[in-house]
Amino acid sequence: MRFSSCYIPTLKEVPAEAEVVSHKLLLRAGMVRKLTSGVYIYLPLGLKLLERITAVVREEMNAAGFQELLMPMVQPADLWQESGRWEKYGKELLRFHDRNGRDYCLGPTHEEVITDLVRGEVRSYRQLPVRLYQIQTKFRDEIRPRFGLMRGREFVMKDAYSYDVSIPAAEESYKLMYDAYMRIFSRLGLRFRAVEADTGSIGGNFSHEFMVLADTGEDTIAVCNQCGYAANVERAEIEWKGQPCTDACPDIEKRATPGAHTVDEVCAFLGVAPQKLVKTMLFNVDGETVAILVRGDRVVNDIKVKKMLKAEAVSLASQAAVEALTMAPLGFAGPVGLSIPVYADNELIGGTDYVTGANEGDAHFLHVDLRRDAKITAWGDLREIEEGDACPRCGATVELTKGIEVGHVFMLGMRYTEPLHAFFLDEEGKEKCMINGCYGIGISRVAAAAIEQNHDGRGIVFPPQISPYACMLINLDPKDEKVCAIVEDLRIRLQNAGDEVMVDDRQERPGVKFNDADLLGFPMQIIVGARGAASGNVECKDRRTGEKSNISIAGFGEEFPAWREKVLAGWRDRSK
Repeated sequence: MRFSSCYIPTLKEVPAEAEVVSHKLLLRAGMVRKLTSGVYIYLPLGLKLLERITAVVREEMNAAGFQELLMPMVQPADLWQESGRWEKYGKELLRFHDRNGRDYCLGPTHEEVITDLVRGEVRSYRQLPVRLYQIQTKFRDEIRPRFGLMRGREFVMKDAYSYDVSIPAAEESYKLMYDAYMRIFSRLGLRFRAVEADTGSIGGNFSHEFMVLADTGEDTIAVCNQCGYAANVERAEIEWKGQPCTDACPDIEKRATPGAHTVDEVCAFLGVAPQKLVKTMLFNVDGETVAILVRGDRVVNDIKVKKMLKAEAVSLASQAAVEALTMAPLGFAGPVGLSIPVYADNELIGGTDYVTGANEGDAHFLHVDLRRDAKITAWGDLREIEEGDACPRCGATVELTKGIEVGHVFMLGMRYTEPLHAFFLDEEGKEKCMINGCYGIGISRVAAAAIEQNHDGRGIVFPPQISPYACMLINLDPKDEKVCAIVEDLRIRLQNAGDEVMVDDRQERPGVKFNDADLLGFPMQIIVGARGAASGNVECKDRRTGEKSNISIAGFGEEFPAWREKVLAGWRDRSK
C-alpha cells in the first residue's frame, strides 16, 4: 500500500475533545473521526486495526468450538420484558417505537435474542451443548460518553453464548472460554490479568474480567503477587481473621460537635483517629432503608451490600430519607437507637469505644460499644479492599493497580433460560432448564487499551500482532529513480515474506515522514535515501526501542530476517 494513495489524515495538534492518550493518538493518526457524541467513524487504518484484532479473536473462538452467527442490532421489547430487563437495565438501553407503535431497543447485548433462538430449536439433550458467537456493533446510551473508544455509545463487540445440560457441563464451556481469552490477549501482545468480578446488570453466578494493565485505566484491581489472586475492588474479598474485642468500654456519652459532620472534622474536633470513628451510611435496598457501618477510614462497598442482602438494587438513601429516619441533618447519623436494620463490617468486631453520630444535629456519641449500645442485624464483609490488606487466598499483602476491562466471561446459570423457558428433555424424558454462559470482548476497546498501554511521546507503538501494517518503508527521495527501484524491490521482498508494508512515497520533507511513521507506530521502519543507496545500505529502526541498524541492500535477504526476529523477540519478552 502506498501512503500517497491512502486516506490517512494525520494531525499535528491534539484535538481539544480528546482526554486520554488513546483518544488523542487515534485522532492524530487518522484512524477515527467523531460523528456525534460517543459514536465514531473508523477510517481505513482504524478499520484495519479492528480487523487484525478480530482475526485473532475469530481464530481462537473457532478453535474453542464456538460457531459464528450474526444477530440483528434491533431487538423487540417483548423479549426484554420476558426476561425482566426492560425496566431494570436502565437508561443505557436506547428504546424506540416503530411506525406501528411497537417497542424496540438497540441491542447493548444479546442474551435475550440468542436464548429465544435456542429455545425455539433445541428440544433434546442430544442437541446440547450449543456454543455460538458473533462479532457485531452494539449500542449503549452512556450518560457521559468519554475517552474516545474507551467509553463510547456505539462499539464493536464479540459476544458468545453457551447452553449446556448441567452446571458441570456449563463450567466446562466457561473454562473453554476462559482459556481462549487467555490465549487471545496473550496473542494480541497485551499485558493483562484475569480478575474475579461482579456480574453487574447481566446477572449470573460468577464472572471474570480481563483487564489490560494501564495507568489510565478506569478500574482498580487488587492483585496478590504471591499466589496470583486478582479481583476488581468491587468484588475483592476481605477475610477478617481478628478476634472479637473483649475490652471494657466506658458508659456512652453524648458530646456536642457543632459544625463537625465529616470524618475529618469530627476527628479533628474530638482528637480521635479515623479508626475510632464509625461511619453510618443509609442505603435504599430494594425499597427498604438500611444502615451500613464501616470504620471512619474505610469505604462502603455497595456491591457487597447488594450481594449480602441478595438485593436487586442498592443506592444511597436520599437526604430527606436520612433526615426523616435519624431526625438529624446529614453527617450526624449513628446506629444507637436506629429503628431500621443495621449491618456492620466485620472489622468493627475487633474494636470498641467508638465515636458515632448521635442522630441529633451537632452531636456525637463517645464510648460506643456496638454490641452493647446498638442493635446489629448482621455482620459481614462490607467494605472496599485497600492497599496493604491481606490476600483472601494466601494472606500475603495485596497491591492495587489500574486496569482497562477488555473482556468479561459470565456463568449465568438459569438467569435467562428460566424466565424465557429454554427447556430440553433429558435422557429420561424429563424437562430441564438449560444452563447458560455468556462471554464478551470489546474489540474496539481492545484497540484503545492497546494504545493506552503502548505509546510514547512520539505516538503509538503497536504490538506486531495488531499493527495495521508490519512495516513503514520510507522513501526519502521519491524523485530519485535508483532509490525508487530499491524501495520497490524491498517492498516485494517484504510482502513475499509475509510482512504487510506501507510505502511512504509522498513528496514530503523527511521530518514529516519520520514524524508520521512514529505517530502511526508500525513496529518496523525501513528508511531508504540517496545517501544510503550510494553506500549500499538501508536504515532499519525498531519503533519500540528506537534502536537503528544499517543493513546492506545486497545482503538484505539474509540480514533483515535476523533483525526482524530481534524486534519480535523484544515484544515477546516484554509481554511475559
